Parts: sequence; structure tokens; C-alpha cells
Amino acid sequence: MKKLGIILVLLLVASVFVSGCVFDKGNVSNNGSGGKRASAITELRMGYQPSTHHIAFVVADEKGWWKADLAPYGVKDIKKYVFQTGPPEMQAMMSGNLDVAYVGAAPAITALSQGLDAKIVEPVNTNGSSLVLRPEYKYTGPQDLKGLKIATYPPGSIQDTLLRKWLKENGIDYEKDVTIVGMAAAGDAISAISAKKVDAVFLPHPSPTSVEKTGNGRTIVQSGQMEPNHICCVLLISGKLIRDHSDIVEQIVKTHIDATKYTTAHKDEAAQILSNKTSEDLETIKASLKEWDGELITDPAPIENSTVDFSNVLYGLNYTVKPLTKEDLFDTSFYEKAIRAK
Repeated sequence: MKKLGIILVLLLVASVFVSGCVFDKGNVSNNGSGGKRASAITELRMGYQPSTHHIAFVVADEKGWWKADLAPYGVKDIKKYVFQTGPPEMQAMMSGNLDVAYVGAAPAITALSQGLDAKIVEPVNTNGSSLVLRPEYKYTGPQDLKGLKIATYPPGSIQDTLLRKWLKENGIDYEKDVTIVGMAAAGDAISAISAKKVDAVFLPHPSPTSVEKTGNGRTIVQSGQMEPNHICCVLLISGKLIRDHSDIVEQIVKTHIDATKYTTAHKDEAAQILSNKTSEDLETIKASLKEWDGELITDPAPIENSTVDFSNVLYGLNYTVKPLTKEDLFDTSFYEKAIRAK
């Protein structure tokens, strides 16, 4: 009887132990980590901006790739949010209202330095912005900009950061020698230069082409001339999504890679898709893709140092509380997995 009692106790303990490891398969998603699985998600919230910089996102959306590629992971609804610039997009992500963001590296860095739980998983593009000056002004070099008013995106944006860095490197005090006006949207800056309320604009494409088309300015410097092959936009994903749903994150990266390749190979079709999604006319977008110095890329390696450099610049401008390291900024493991899987 004693032996029988011991056996019964052991069986009871084993039963409790096993029952404690069982989870509801109808409410989980494989996170690929081998640990406890997180609750499944059916909705994904993605942010982007209506420019040629984020054209790969728009193409993937129009083609239905986001929805089709993520459906096998239980994602039924892709909610898309359009932002005119990066800082408000990062405010939305810090408030917990975005899972994924196509956004400029500078506002992403600023948000990360302020405690945003997220990582850059790969780049979206390099270069791609232009400084456009009203036609009545001569331009032989940066010194000719003294005394002028330049409209760009808000403080903390990639354009504002790069413009201030470039001016300083060329001996121009961006607080005394020029007036930099932060605009909430590209359309506001375009209207300002058209009305002669500002003398120049520094904006991402296709806006510079739009200004030139109306005869209200000419491109004098491209952002790649200010800093060759600089990082511009990145794909930023929340830490929670990375930790709890690594399989979904890997698929997001795969879809972005496929959309980038397709966009690069089918520029006219991509231009038409972007035109349909925005107020910009088709010919302006086509011209922009020919004129800009931007490049759509997906490999993180070439932009890691540039991104860290921008972190140091932002710190020097007092836009961030501390400079960040590569480890603080990036998680490139998903790109590496996606490439190996192809």
C-alpha cells in the first residue's frame, strides 16, 4: 500500500506539472524563440510618408502583398497611417499606436534615445533630398545662403539635421547667418517658396521636382553632395513585436525586400501607384525618380556607421539626451534570416 500511495502522489505531481505547461493553441503565435508563446495578433498598424522615399511600402500595399504575406501568421487587418513628417510619426509610435514605421533615421534615433522600445531592422533608402533655391538668387557656394530663409522639415527630422550639419561644416552659423523654418508638411514649404515667403527649401523627393516644375526654384545641392551615401529612411519595428512575433517581423522584412526589388525594376509602374495614392501628378514623380540622387536599399551594413554618426550629430544639436551605439539602434538578425531563406 505504501508503494501504491507514493506512485499516486508522483502521478498527481506529474499531472499538475504538465497541466501548467499547456497553452491555448487558439490564442497563440509562434515567436520562434522556443519560449512561452505570445497571444496571437490579428491587426498590424503601419506608418509611412507620401514620398518617393517610401514608395516600396506603397507598392507592396497596392499589390496586396502586406495582407497576403502576413495572413498565414494570423494578421487579418493592416491599418495604414500616413504622416507628413517623421517627428509626429514617432510621437504616434511612442504612444503605442504604431507597430511598424517607415521613417527617417533622425526622428527614429531621437525617439529611441527617449526610450522608445523599438529597433531599426533595415534601411529603406539613402540620400534623396534636395536644396532648392529661388531662381532670382545666385549660387556659387554655401556662403551665398547667408541672410536667407530656408524651409525644411521640423527639428529632429533627417532634413533639418542634415541641413544644420552641412551649414556648420561650411562655416555658416545656422542660428545667426540663416533662418531655418520647420514646416509641418512638404506642401507648406512648397506654398511658402511659391509665395516668396522663404528663399529656399530643403525637402525629400518628389517635392524638389515639384518646385522646379512650377519655376519657383532650382536645385543647387543634393543631399548626397552634403554627405555622400547618408542614411535617410529606415524600417523601424516595435520591441514588443520583435520579442513576441519574430516570425511576423521576418516576413515584414521579406516583403519589404521584395517590394524594393520590384519598385527598382518597375519604376514607371511604381510612379503610377504613388501618384494614385497622393496628390502628386505622375510626370512629376517619374521626373523625380530620374533626377534624385536617392537609392532604395535593404542591406543594413552600408548604413550602420552613417546612422551612428547621425546619432552623434543629433546629440550635438541637443535634440537627444545621449548618443546611441549600433547595438542600441539595430537588430539586423531578421534581414540576415530573410536573405538566407531566399
